[in-house]
Amino acid sequence: MKKYVSIFAVFLCVVSYGQEKKVNDDFELELEAEYRYFPNEAAFEGQKDHFPSLAISPEYSLSWNKGYDVLNFKGFFRLDVDDERTHWDIRELYYQKSKKNWEISLGLKKVYWGVTESNHLVDIINQTDAVESFDGEKKLGQPMAQFSLSTKNIGTFDFFYLPFHRKRTFPGTKARLRFPIVIDQDDLNYESSAEEWHQDFAIRWKHYIGSVDIGLSHFYGTGREPLFILNYDFNIEAFYPIINQTGLDIQVTNNAFLWKLESIYRTSDAQDFFALVGGVEYTFSNIKSSGLDVGFLLEYLYDDRDELALTGLQNDVFFGSRIAFNDVQSTEILIGGIADLEKSSKIFSLEASRRLGESWKLEVEGRFFSNIDNREFILSNFQEDSFFRLSVLKYF
Repeated sequence: MKKYVSIFAVFLCVVSYGQEKKVNDDFELELEAEYRYFPNEAAFEGQKDHFPSLAISPEYSLSWNKGYDVLNFKGFFRLDVDDERTHWDIRELYYQKSKKNWEISLGLKKVYWGVTESNHLVDIINQTDAVESFDGEKKLGQPMAQFSLSTKNIGTFDFFYLPFHRKRTFPGTKARLRFPIVIDQDDLNYESSAEEWHQDFAIRWKHYIGSVDIGLSHFYGTGREPLFILNYDFNIEAFYPIINQTGLDIQVTNNAFLWKLESIYRTSDAQDFFALVGGVEYTFSNIKSSGLDVGFLLEYLYDDRDELALTGLQNDVFFGSRIAFNDVQSTEILIGGIADLEKSSKIFSLEASRRLGESWKLEVEGRFFSNIDNREFILSNFQEDSFFRLSVLKYF
């Protein structure tokens, strides 16, 4: 809590400084009413079927000095049936200073890396908000100092200093998509004696050469993903290891084709592994002059940890279709599935959204687990947890 108080104090100082100059500010508020339903009988004691919840997401930005100085804030709070999913977070609270070809950011921030659809291997800066979404798309704010340098001929370099590690929260007793034993984040230890205060560093280079966008990154520090191992007493130990991870992401645009690749090699004292995801997306644009765009996606996923991969994606293929109506309501649909090439396990998904009027939005999501093999270390716990999600959002 002390770190958040310190960051808030910096926030107030910057606001006071900004008020002495010509400033522009903007405030937005998002309210969400969500309902999740799990139709199958629960696999573990204490789990529920119905999960109504409410969420609020305020955003505030302040800029001055012709936009070269910016202060951004994004907050989040959810009230849910699952006690662990009732949580709050400062997604972003940072000051950014820009000059000709460089910029520096200080505070809590979200940084996204990656190009593929089914799994974001190289995206390692922020901790996953594991109770908020099944697919790992939601992230916690990460305390950092980021320096970016842009060059004309050799691309952009991003340097990160990450002074504090945030633990992942796991679903509680009432929740679905959990393990038989409820994992308390406080029970997970660290490999480093400095624990969450181990000083982490990362660097990324990104550039484009013609139709090729490329990114190369390296991360050193406490891994965002906990490591689960079986000790000599046949008990599971979980801790956050010190890792080195080198990542590569490439996207090639060729007319209606997008060729995508993400690959990582991660080393630690306890475990070394290689993983990749690569594939193609092809889009039929403005079909019969209707404005309708239909894209088809195909990706292959590999992780040489096999069944110990925390994502459960060790030798799988992803297939899907992205449909954009390009209408006034911004209607979009993404349907897809992941099939294991060695076992019978399959996961099907549906995501759809549509604006309702000027300030409302409707979202629908479905995840369906089919024929999950009992040898799946992670997914076998979720085989009864197919679900539907309906969200209504109001913007102010």
